[in-house]
Amino acid sequence: MPRSRYARAMTHHAPEKPVPDGAGESKTTTFGLRKVTEGERQGLVNQVFAAVAPRYDLMNDLMSGGLHRLWKDDLVAALNPPRAAQAFRLLDVAGGTGDVAIRFAKASSNNATAIICDLSREMLDVGRDKVLKAGLAGRIACIEGNAEALPFPDKSFDAYTIAFGIRNVTHIDAALAEARRVLKFGGRFLCLEFSHCQVPLLDRLYDFHSFEVIPRLAKLAAGSAEPYRYLVESIRTFPDQERFAAMIREADFARVSYRNLTGGIAAIHSGWRI
Repeated sequence: MPRSRYARAMTHHAPEKPVPDGAGESKTTTFGLRKVTEGERQGLVNQVFAAVAPRYDLMNDLMSGGLHRLWKDDLVAALNPPRAAQAFRLLDVAGGTGDVAIRFAKASSNNATAIICDLSREMLDVGRDKVLKAGLAGRIACIEGNAEALPFPDKSFDAYTIAFGIRNVTHIDAALAEARRVLKFGGRFLCLEFSHCQVPLLDRLYDFHSFEVIPRLAKLAAGSAEPYRYLVESIRTFPDQERFAAMIREADFARVSYRNLTGGIAAIHSGWRI
């Protein structure tokens, strides 16, 4: 079956490798379907999330048709939070509005705690409000930090989750290395991310929804289509399931696997720190 007109126009780009200080300005990477320098990419991503933070949950509803809520339930179920009275620490990176951390806390014992780490202050502000409203401020903390240089000691968490965040990282290999560094031996890495649809016809419908429907809905609901356009485009430049699994293995995680959700529109990737 011929590929859609969107798929023909796009190629999948593996993330750029880190470069020495001072060299990043001339090295290019992707920002959606645009080429930008590594030095400017993070600032552009930050602007997107500052703009969408108040409507981030709405954004995910628009992009997934509401399925992101079920996918996050699947992510937390895969984590299998401890229900016994044992200490357990989760680090939820790019956790923004707190959806995953709140689900985790509600599904686990009172001795289980979580830290939401996000580079966007605006997203963390939304997350703090949601944590307070959920009555979980004693168990969930919000800390500003970069996935590529986490502000936490080695081997300090039992699990690491990242949902719809890793494709916004400039150096994914650096973020994966940091994930492994902060996990305890036997700790688990779980990533929920939009991926590459693998079902014929559904992929065409998904492309149409992504590039034609979402920008229009975003303009009506949020007043601007541009931040949403980047977020849709960033899905297309993210490595497919097999390539991303290979990157997780290259970061020295063991027992790496993935499970497609909704025909591969999203996927949960898993790895273990040994």
